[in-house]
Amino acid sequence: MSSSREWPTTEAEIQVLQAVQATVGSRPGAIAAARGLSHFGEHALGWAVIGGVGALVDRPRRRRWAGVAVGAVGAHAASIVVKRVVRRPRPVDPTIRVNVSTPSRLSFPSSHATSTTAAAVLLGRLTGLPLPAVLVPPMLLSRLVLGVHYPTDVLAGAALGAASAAAVVRAEKKFGER
Repeated sequence: MSSSREWPTTEAEIQVLQAVQATVGSRPGAIAAARGLSHFGEHALGWAVIGGVGALVDRPRRRRWAGVAVGAVGAHAASIVVKRVVRRPRPVDPTIRVNVSTPSRLSFPSSHATSTTAAAVLLGRLTGLPLPAVLVPPMLLSRLVLGVHYPTDVLAGAALGAASAAAVVRAEKKFGER
């Protein structure tokens, strides 16, 4: 696909962004919190650090902690490949406020949603806590509050992240936890 391809943007997606920014985004501290999540999730670095620290301090489960880091970074890499193939531009609408800078102009899928979902699934599996339900929705919502993704971008990112986590789990089972 060429980069000049025009993507149809549904009015419904713009309306969802408007509604999120008007309700959630207008609450005190919402944009600051969304920016904090954005910085934490940039290039999956926050998740990689958590996985690395876990691997250092929890020697018996070192490989699974490393799997969290590898899963998050691998999911991020997969999202970048998809972005470069799909080439959907980020939201551009005069009614949508962009509240953070981004490293690219490509939107689909959300790399933050992808790496966060992968990390949350793998961390949840490791800890036994319902981390996907706790960690994924705020990250997805933050991307809308910041005006840098359409709703379908974050949903596709979450699906790709879940698939990436499943690939890590399959690899762990195949190669064992030596």
